Amino acid sequence: MALIHGFHLRNIRGDVLGGLTAAVVALPLALAFGNAALGPGGAIYGLYGAVVVGFLAALFGGTPAQVSGPTGPMSVTVAGVVASLAAVGVPRDLSAEQILPLVMAAVVIGGLFQILFGFLKLGKYITLVPYSVVSGFMSGIGVIIIALQVGPLLGISTRGGVIESLKTVASNFEPNGAAIGVAIMTLGIVFLTPRKISQWVPSPLLALLIVTPISIFLFGDTAIDRIGEIPRGVPSLSVPSFNQYLPIIIKAGLVLAVLGAIDSLLTSLVADNISQTRHNSDRELIGQGIGNAVAGLFSGLPGAGATMRTVINVKSGGATPLSGMVHSIVLLIVLVGAGPLAEKIPTALLAGILIKVGLDIIDWGFLLRAHRLSIKTAIVMFGVLLMTVFWDLIWAVLVGVFIANMLTIDSITQTQLEGMEADNPIDVSNLDTSLSSEEQDILNQHTGEIMLFRLKGPLSFGAAKGITERMMLIRNYKVLILDITEVPRLGVTASLAIEEMVKEAETNARKAYVACSNSIVKDRLIKFGVKDIVNSRLEALQAAKSIL
Repeated sequence: MALIHGFHLRNIRGDVLGGLTAAVVALPLALAFGNAALGPGGAIYGLYGAVVVGFLAALFGGTPAQVSGPTGPMSVTVAGVVASLAAVGVPRDLSAEQILPLVMAAVVIGGLFQILFGFLKLGKYITLVPYSVVSGFMSGIGVIIIALQVGPLLGISTRGGVIESLKTVASNFEPNGAAIGVAIMTLGIVFLTPRKISQWVPSPLLALLIVTPISIFLFGDTAIDRIGEIPRGVPSLSVPSFNQYLPIIIKAGLVLAVLGAIDSLLTSLVADNISQTRHNSDRELIGQGIGNAVAGLFSGLPGAGATMRTVINVKSGGATPLSGMVHSIVLLIVLVGAGPLAEKIPTALLAGILIKVGLDIIDWGFLLRAHRLSIKTAIVMFGVLLMTVFWDLIWAVLVGVFIANMLTIDSITQTQLEGMEADNPIDVSNLDTSLSSEEQDILNQHTGEIMLFRLKGPLSFGAAKGITERMMLIRNYKVLILDITEVPRLGVTASLAIEEMVKEAETNARKAYVACSNSIVKDRLIKFGVKDIVNSRLEALQAAKSIL
């Protein structure tokens, strides 16, 4: 296969313009996500991640116009990794640089897991997560981002998860007026910038350019927290620390891999929709995995497909992986030359940008009307949201998927059983009009002796119990006919249920016929040892008539 999926040189101008525009949007977000994930001093590692993941995911990935880099879910997960390490004894007062080798070990492992997912061709299954779960999870991520920025917005230093962070704010409630002023200016710009302006200069970048110099002029360097010293030059190779915390690091890596895969592939679907292309899910996972594994070796924050940056890239003319690579090269140039300027950015400004990001991530449209669509769907969505915020990200998704799938199976089962009909010839008036006159005549002639049991639609394991329960109610007959001519697919458990029905009939000295016209279903029943399989319902009724 070609090295770069969807790459060609016919759109260089559009790709360069799209990549440049995406980089302008990515710059403030990368700094903000780095600060949110790793605390004071962490902003630069967000920029490292944007450069490395953005370039390699575009080079090796399977979504031509996708732009990758640090995202809300990934930064929240990294913050959770830091909290998990603190819970097992890693000192909480370590700087971002000191705790970095442990976190980066999880990033490398996460990237390797994603590469494995791609080689195992799991991409198509990851995108099958029910929408109620995705919506609840993403809304939960939005709530987490907002909650974690309450402290920085007020000028109060916080670390840890949602509950711990809010407790710290409550117990050390000494708001910094200068920080609040910076945050208010930032929120005003990101929310109120006219669309005509923001389409040329993204509002987060506009906030950086306007609020940073104002904060320096009004408050000086010491009144509020700022990003602080940023390492000069390109990121250097740094070996992660795989030590006694390996179990936690592996778990964290798996969480990063799964969430990054979901985040990226959902963005790939968005990219397909607006660019009229089709992505390669498994290749995208491999590309994201390579990007994250290498980012971990260069102290970069893990990334995923970034929806807003991807949309802006496509709308600005980006159409091939070259646009994502240009985006990274532009950020690398900024990284090399603009470090001293970025050092003056207030953390309260980044908090304001992230609060806007958090509000945008929350799925307000579905959140506010889910209860009108389905109470069960609403319960799953709000349950996942609460578990995401207050419990654990990966368990929220796993539990949500399990419950949502159980509800789906129950719904499908009820639909399958509704199509399941038993024609009891004792009451001929209830016979289905789909029976031919000859079939009805045979049933009329042998009232109470033939039980015709019709199954319709694809039968999964959820229908097996219903099949068995219905058969338990039917006892007085001499010949059982199971009509599955309208069944296109038969699950293993449903096949076993049919086998049991046939055996039960034979045990009670009753004859059993199975009417089946589908060769695949017929082959499966034969493998299960089911005998007397005929091609049609009429043939089964005629066979029954001949022995009565």
